Amino acid sequence: MAPDTKDKQFFNKTRQTVLAAHVRQATSFLSRLRGLLFAPPLRAGEGLLIDPCQSIHMFGMAYAIDAVFFDKDFRVVGLVEGICPGQISRYYPAARSCLELPGGAIAESGTKEGDEFVVSNLP
Repeated sequence: MAPDTKDKQFFNKTRQTVLAAHVRQATSFLSRLRGLLFAPPLRAGEGLLIDPCQSIHMFGMAYAIDAVFFDKDFRVVGLVEGICPGQISRYYPAARSCLELPGGAIAESGTKEGDEFVVSNLP
């Protein structure tokens, strides 16, 4: 995914639901390293896509999040619910990117491993 300042929408084609309607991207080394550090908690419908990414850490974070790992075709290859400050996710070798979401977003959306997503630019 090329660097882009436009928000993205993540639509779960398998479940016919929107997982996140306003997703920003972190594609540079520094933006990926910073991630959500020093940022306020994500609101419902928001997310941060880190690309490339096969694992995340929560060092310095002040709140828990959910994380969805996608392969290059935006198929879910890993799910991490409620990862807390100070923790590290497992490594997902098949992952290309990670979508960080507010805590509880995975359960609320019913997203499962193997689900296929369509990612689109918002106007």
